[in-house]
Amino acid sequence: MNISMRPNLETIAANMSRRTMLEKTAVGSGMLGLAGLISAQQASSGKLGTPHQELHVKPRAKRVIFLFMNGGPSHVDTFDPKPALARYEGSQPTGDLYKKPKSSGFMPSPFSFSNHGQSGIPVSESLPHLSKVIDDCCIIRSMHTDVPNHEPALLQMHTGNIQPIRPAFGSWLLYGLGTENQNLPGYVVLRPSSNIVVGPALWSNSFLPAKYQATSILTSDLKVDKLIRHIRNPRYSLQEQREQLDLVEALNQKHMEARAGDSELEAQIRSMETAYRMQMQAFDTLDLEKESESTREMYGKSTFAQSCLMARRLVESGVRCVTVYYTNKGNQPWDTHSNHNASHTKLCADSDQASAALITDLKRRGLLEDTLVVWGGEFGRTPYSEIRNGDDKPAGRDHHHTAFSMLLAGGGVKGGLVYGGSDELGMIATENPMHVHDFHATLLHLMGLDHEKLTYRYSGRDFRLTDVHGSVCHEIMV
Repeated sequence: MNISMRPNLETIAANMSRRTMLEKTAVGSGMLGLAGLISAQQASSGKLGTPHQELHVKPRAKRVIFLFMNGGPSHVDTFDPKPALARYEGSQPTGDLYKKPKSSGFMPSPFSFSNHGQSGIPVSESLPHLSKVIDDCCIIRSMHTDVPNHEPALLQMHTGNIQPIRPAFGSWLLYGLGTENQNLPGYVVLRPSSNIVVGPALWSNSFLPAKYQATSILTSDLKVDKLIRHIRNPRYSLQEQREQLDLVEALNQKHMEARAGDSELEAQIRSMETAYRMQMQAFDTLDLEKESESTREMYGKSTFAQSCLMARRLVESGVRCVTVYYTNKGNQPWDTHSNHNASHTKLCADSDQASAALITDLKRRGLLEDTLVVWGGEFGRTPYSEIRNGDDKPAGRDHHHTAFSMLLAGGGVKGGLVYGGSDELGMIATENPMHVHDFHATLLHLMGLDHEKLTYRYSGRDFRLTDVHGSVCHEIMV
């Protein structure tokens, strides 16, 4: 079948079954391979750059990069110094605890804190690179969430709900804002492991139309042809594929006539168009070899570091939301139940350099002003030690959900600011507590969306990311 000399598309579509046609064209292998990868993701049904609805407030940010520290980093060893822990060392925690701990008592941080930048914000010595860009950062010390277990806490941080039934933050952004680039997905997840706790429910579109699903890219091998397989058709040129895709489109439109209103089918059709367009840009955007050696060295050479660099390239190319998971060995590396001090040091050495490099790189390219960078995990770690039965390693820190810290940079956030606080031992958020719902409401506001107005009707009621909760924190905004 010579596609370049094809008769009228309607005639072909009328006389060829969908299955037969796919079997006879290259679209049935390479193109659909990528279409399946992007899983019915992409763009608004109108112009791709047009918001689903009018912006509710003036946006301060256009895009978001979430650097997610799987397992929960310790607030008392990063951004929330607690000298009182030394006075109470060895004393057992009291009060309303989620569970009775097996602990040797309160455990002071072994890391010294010193003030940095013109703002004089105290930062742990375990984060020497982030301390150098602290004037561009806002530290929230009063975060809290509902449950100190990984699965529900991960889900709440990503979707606003402790059960896997709601759309992810990035999907809500696409629904509200659309995407800025027709050649790339609007929501990308970079994960170096397929074993992330909870998994795809963290970046699911749930009941939102399938076109708002994230594109998940496994970064265990950063070579472009391994990141997105089948992106290059080895047999047909782009023009020949364009002709094939036009034929597929005609056939699919006939197929849809009998299935009006099938959003999943419509999204699958659009995914093939996206797959075609991605050939023109994905190779360029995802190819880190195009970066200078000095830039790559600035980030570091670990998988997480290079994923941070890739995130910068993605948002620079118009991707709306990128989540970079830290996961390397094991699925919760920051879950330091034993040997906390040594593990924390090693984790920070990698994350700190890459995270600071991302902020620096965005700033020097003029992108930080309207790119929001978020650093943190699903909760924090206990200010007291954890002793595990049969574990001869030094003490760890357990999960802690009633007080933890998050870092924000760029995107309309005040730099050099500390917001909120916890009690003298880091046990409970006491000053300006910020729940995850408040956090989400604030992030949406920075992007120009009112969390109370960004709703989607499903199963007879209007849903939103923050459910019936959440207050915007205007104090951290410029």
